[in-house]
Amino acid sequence: MPRPVVEPVLRFAPELLLAAQGVRVAIFDVDGVLTDGRIYIGEQGEAFKAFSTLDGHGLKLLAQGGIVPVVITGRDSPAVRRRVADLGIAQAVYGAADKLAAATPLLARLGVGWDAVAAMGDDWPDLPLMTRAAFACAPAAAHAEVRAIADHVTHAHGGHGAARECCDLLLTAAGRYVDLLQGHLTTLDGGGS
Repeated sequence: MPRPVVEPVLRFAPELLLAAQGVRVAIFDVDGVLTDGRIYIGEQGEAFKAFSTLDGHGLKLLAQGGIVPVVITGRDSPAVRRRVADLGIAQAVYGAADKLAAATPLLARLGVGWDAVAAMGDDWPDLPLMTRAAFACAPAAAHAEVRAIADHVTHAHGGHGAARECCDLLLTAAGRYVDLLQGHLTTLDGGGS
């Protein structure tokens, strides 16, 4: 029986795809990117964070597509560590007051220069990464200065599919999106999002 074929409905501008070509590592902030940016603090500290399963599956797809997902966050919490571990993201830095200082040795270990990096952030601490990266993404509700330097501002908000939109764009630019989509028609990736 022939395998079903689905034509992708996502479309990105050709100049955007060209700008995103060659990305081998994608760095993501957490608060405001993988979450909606709100922090719930109770008597015992941070109580919980809400993550999007769309974003989670997008990060898994990045890894399957040959792009290394990286998390660099200024905060550290058990909830973030749990989510990153659940997604199988091996490269993460927590509690980074200086995100550039955190990213530099990590990229050196991976053998990747800034010309092959994408970065997604929503506020000023993310600017050093975004201005050096070959491709910069920001969620719809990012700070105005961050949106101004981004190559792409997502339609979705942080914690509501913004990271997935960035992942889909990077996979499309890498020529991997269609194959990954077709592969999901017949099999699951073996884990939840």
